[in-house]
Amino acid sequence: MNVNFFVTCIGDALKSRMARDSVLLLEKLGCSVNFPEKQGCCGQPAINSGYIKEAIPGMKNLIAALEENDDPIISPAGSCTYAVKSYAAYLADEPEWALRAEKVAARMHDLTSFIVNKLGVMDVGASLQGKAVYHPSCSLTRKLGVREEPITLLKNVHGLELLTFANQDTCCGFGGTFSVKMAEISGEMVKEKVMNLMQAQPDYLIGADVSCLLNIGGRLQREGQLVKVMHIAEVLMSR
Repeated sequence: MNVNFFVTCIGDALKSRMARDSVLLLEKLGCSVNFPEKQGCCGQPAINSGYIKEAIPGMKNLIAALEENDDPIISPAGSCTYAVKSYAAYLADEPEWALRAEKVAARMHDLTSFIVNKLGVMDVGASLQGKAVYHPSCSLTRKLGVREEPITLLKNVHGLELLTFANQDTCCGFGGTFSVKMAEISGEMVKEKVMNLMQAQPDYLIGADVSCLLNIGGRLQREGQLVKVMHIAEVLMSR
């Protein structure tokens, strides 16, 4: 199957290994991966801050970049996937662009839901020894409704014991610009998240949204906790 890969800003600038492993994983599962070279930021930071008008040129640029074919578009970040899927509402005053946005949105898929629901794969043949907890990001679970797919894939990683922890579904406190505008509240939220997950004594913290992992991972590091933070793509490429 031919697919397009939307790398996201964090994948491009901060987490290149996650981006690489996402592509390698798709290729391992039989996909031919295309990288639309004119892709850019989805505009999420501006959108979250209320600068919709200022974000529209970037939205249009990304829509045009992702129109070079009609193949599925795969993203390793739920928040960015949701942002693109929301474009049509912001472009409602421009019907032609809104229609183009809807067509792009229909082709957008989170990495894990694409693997499970479109490729029909539950076990990718990964192997990782140790105990892990999974953080379900708000964008992936609440906005996109992707809940069981990451868990299904992780339960089939050989040697990995997947643990649960108290208040697992609560927000980590990142929330895009929320962590900047409401830094003190955000700090308390991630502090509580780390306290809860550490009670499970995991070797790994796994997530499917890098922004959340950066936030929680930063708190873990500040506390001196020896927990390895991994994007699910990295886990699924472990052997």
